[in-house]
Formats: sequence, structure tokens, C-alpha cells
Amino acid sequence: MALGQQAMQRKGALNANRASRKACVVRAQAVASAPQQPATASQYVPHVQGPIIMNGQVLHSITAERLDVVRSLEDGYLQSQVVPLLKPVEKCWQPADFLPPSEDPDFLDKVRELRKRAANLPDDYLVVFTGDMITEEALPTYMTMLNTLDGVRDETGASQTPWAKWTREWTAEENRHGDVMNRYMYLTGRVNMKAVEVTVQNLIGSGMDPKTENNPYLGFCYTSFQERATKVSHGNTARHALEHGDDVLAKICGSIASDEGRHEIAYCKIMDGLFERDPSGAMIAFGDMMKKQIVMPAHLMNDNVHHANTGRNLFADFSAVAENTGTYTAMDYADIMEHLVGRWNVKNLTGLNGDAAAMQEYVIKLPDRIRKLAEKATARRKKGKVVHAPFSWVFNREVAL
Repeated sequence: MALGQQAMQRKGALNANRASRKACVVRAQAVASAPQQPATASQYVPHVQGPIIMNGQVLHSITAERLDVVRSLEDGYLQSQVVPLLKPVEKCWQPADFLPPSEDPDFLDKVRELRKRAANLPDDYLVVFTGDMITEEALPTYMTMLNTLDGVRDETGASQTPWAKWTREWTAEENRHGDVMNRYMYLTGRVNMKAVEVTVQNLIGSGMDPKTENNPYLGFCYTSFQERATKVSHGNTARHALEHGDDVLAKICGSIASDEGRHEIAYCKIMDGLFERDPSGAMIAFGDMMKKQIVMPAHLMNDNVHHANTGRNLFADFSAVAENTGTYTAMDYADIMEHLVGRWNVKNLTGLNGDAAAMQEYVIKLPDRIRKLAEKATARRKKGKVVHAPFSWVFNREVAL
């Protein structure tokens, strides 16, 4: 998960230094070869004059022409292709379906059974599961991120546009994930819930910056990738839970992975529509996000003690454990890229403009490049000394990275 994080941090610092030598807000070039007419002020993008840089961050990079492409998806396409992938509430599982009912006279006996099942979960599994749970618990940040995107945001908080309804109902479905994971871990007694809660509050307070520039082309490339990544991670935690003897936890993780799979399809369908209507713009956006690298949603996690105790970054160490356990790896990153290249038929796109064609060539080659880097990193890790770090989430016990 931590692939490229240090490089991105250095790049961000360099951009910030450059920006500080300029005016606070300066004009910037549009992404790649996007049409140069800037987005005008509208009900979707109030007071926007075009792409700008503020405090080192690019904002509102979408052009008026491409904003119109996004809006063209709103009625027929979104309603027929995307919204149906949401499930009616009455057909959704709920956290209570997997947990002992507290009103049951046998509640305490059932909790003891739960604890017995969870007793054999190793610390490295608990660290990865807890990191995934914390990521899910920061849901307010992800709804906020979607509502930064021009042309699709919920303008009122209860807007009836298909975009707004999708965002709210997607959020409602996702909300069950953190709830069931948190309650289950609380009942196991295996993790330090106070440390978890501190990490969640810090993460929500810190937010995230996926470098999507208020641009829905970039934003939906990001969500397409990210939903598949979470599907992979939760699918593997399900498999590992079963291996460690907790079949109920395996069902929980598997149910979450299934939700993420539906959501992945929905976001990929949005990008399908953009590739169909504006192949050059969609290709440029895909390549741009791949060049930036996909920042994981929890990259700013902080438990207030990990860095002080170890001098290390909590997210990087959590990611290393995920890699080490085979839950989410650099190879998975490359596989997801390759999947999206195939899904959007990138190799066979024709009629692209020059910048889009360059991005096409770059993206097609990237999965193999990432795999080679991952193989070298794995070889170095095997040759090196095993490093351990304590995690507050498991009562400061040390876990191999």
C-alpha cells in the first residue's frame, strides 16, 4: 500500500515550495491537453475561473467542455447503468446480522463463543484488520471527497440529482462496514479500542488529498481503483480469518468485499461512459492518476504514539504488515492497474490526441514496471534483517514488517 508514498511526499513538498515563491493563487495549465476553455460559474462550480494552484494544490482543473460531458451522464446513463448497482435497504445485510443480539438472554455465552473463535487470530492479522477497519471508519472524509468534485457534488445536502443520490446511498452502504468491524473487534477483546478510536478521530480530522483537483474525471479514476483495492484487501482478510478458525469474521469480511465489488463496478461504469464520450480526456485522466500514484485513503493515519515510540510512519508500517501477510501488496496494485487497462480497452483505443496517446503508451507499460520494482523490493526484504515495530492497536506488541 505504501508504494510511492515517500516519492509523492517529496513531490508535494517541492510543489509547495514552488508555490510559496509565487502569488497565493496563480493560473495553471489544464491537465494535459484538455480543452482550454475554462469552466464558467454555474450552479455546479460557483465562481470558478479555471484551474488554479492554491497552497501548492491544483484545484478545478476540469474544463467547461468536459464538465458538459460529465453532466451528459446524469440522466439516462447514470440512472440505467450506475444507480441500479445500489441495493435497497431491505436487501442489505446489517451489522446485527453477524453479532450476538445484546437483548438475548444468552448474550454473554455467545460473546464467549465469539472470543473463543477469535483467540487464534495472530497479531499481524489483527493489525491489518484494524488498519482496514480504521480506513472504513473514516467514511465522512470519503463522502466529503466526492462532494469536492465539480459537476457531481450534492449542492444542498439532500439534492435529488442522480449524482447526489448515488453519493449519499453509497455512503450509507459503506457505513455498515466500519460499524460491523468495530463492534466485532470490541467484542473479541483482542485490540486496544482506545488506541483505535484515537487513530480514527485523527484520521477523520486530517482528511485526505487524492490529488483529484475537484475533477470528476480524476475522481472516478481514483474511486474505480480504490474500490477494487478494498475488495482485494477485504477478500484476503476473509480468507485469512477462515484459515485462523474464525468463520464468522470470514463471512463479515467476505460480505464487505462483495459490497466493494459492486461499488467498483459502478465507478468503472462511470468511467466507461467518459471513455465512450471523451476517450482522449478519459485516457489523460487515467494516465495522470497513475503517474501521481493512487494514495490510499488512510495515508494520514496517526495514533499519537507510533512515530514518537519508533520514529516510523504508522501508515507505512501498517502497509508493510499488509504486504508481509499477502493482504494487499504491490503486486495487487499492478494487477488492479492491468485489470483497469483491460476493462477500459486502453490498448485498443484509437483516434486519441497526442497527449492521450502518450498516456496510453505509458499506462500500458506500467503494470510490468511496477511488478519488476515489487520483485526487487521483495528480494531486498528477504535478504535484509527482519524488522519489528510495536503497534498500539495490539497493546504495543511487536509485529514483523
